[in-house]
Amino acid sequence: MGQDARLRAVVALAQGMAAAHSPRGSWRAAAQGARQGLAGSFAALSVWERERGRLRVLANVGERAPGEEEFPRDEAYPVHEFPEITEFLHERWSGGVEPYAWVETAEGHGGDGRAGYCHQRVAALRRRGRGCCVVAPVVLRGRAWGELYVARPVGAPVFDRADADFATVLASVVAAGVAQTERLEEARRLAFTDSLTGLANRRAVDVRLDEAVERHRREGVVVSLVVCDVNGLKQVNDQLGHAVGDRLLERFGSLLSLCGAMLPGALAARLGGDEFCLLSVGPPSDVVVRVAEELCARAARLELGDGVACGVASTGDRIGPVRSARRLFRLADAAQYRAKAARAVAPVVAGREGADDPVVRLADSPPPPGPGERRRFRR
Repeated sequence: MGQDARLRAVVALAQGMAAAHSPRGSWRAAAQGARQGLAGSFAALSVWERERGRLRVLANVGERAPGEEEFPRDEAYPVHEFPEITEFLHERWSGGVEPYAWVETAEGHGGDGRAGYCHQRVAALRRRGRGCCVVAPVVLRGRAWGELYVARPVGAPVFDRADADFATVLASVVAAGVAQTERLEEARRLAFTDSLTGLANRRAVDVRLDEAVERHRREGVVVSLVVCDVNGLKQVNDQLGHAVGDRLLERFGSLLSLCGAMLPGALAARLGGDEFCLLSVGPPSDVVVRVAEELCARAARLELGDGVACGVASTGDRIGPVRSARRLFRLADAAQYRAKAARAVAPVVAGREGADDPVVRLADSPPPPGPGERRRFRR
């Protein structure tokens, strides 16, 4: 491959990773760009999970062998099977030499691109019908982050030293792309996370609820919203200080997360101030109500505050058509308002008091004029 072709391959890899909209997309673009740049039939990107002592595969692209998935759930290899990760790389670094790529073949030799014979890689090549591979360490912030692996089939030209050198270049481009992906993911995480409790924030709820209601309209899936108001926060802040009040919010946030785990895929969030919510997509409304009851019971036992006022609205109950996220929010708000006004120790559920349900009527009625009305239904 000429210099111009290799330059185009570098640019294509970088652009592919930059254009990805998710970590998975970035991983796939990295592996695909390396496969094409090195004229391989298969490529994989793996990450070194130090705490678990293993190399975990993130993406497989190209001609996959039986059992190889594009995004494997748990394809991983103990690092001790690949001594070059823990020994060769570190020995090179400690000597002031940057890690570089090397070649392995199914015959057990690597030619000019070889850094050392690795029985496990040779066995893997034979098992999967591949003739040779080039392995390039991905180095991020001065540490081994993972590896880029590109293979060719039996009978294809064996990778040489020039290929290994180019794989080292591609791995450095992948490292830059991974760093950018991590920065973007951290920015997204912060944008959708409440800084005090670590739960999702209102922005995350709005996005997820819009998607859930659209699924409800399209597929009829049950969407439920539990809105909670922590009782007694103002008194805790006034009497014990805001640091203690924050501790109450954190403790309740932990309870909400714990109870939310009882609903597969539920989103636990802090809407702001003393207001929290659980968004559930799929489970029947009765299951959601039982979880809300458990949440109220646990909140009542907290050493701080005075329990929680909780309202539930679910498309699985008789609440009328739900064509927008706003309507479900208003219904859950109205239920929570009634729970607060009645100092109820159990959740109030919209649509469970007959045809003229007071919560539904309250949600659909305009707020009365004048000050002093607590109702602030989300619009």
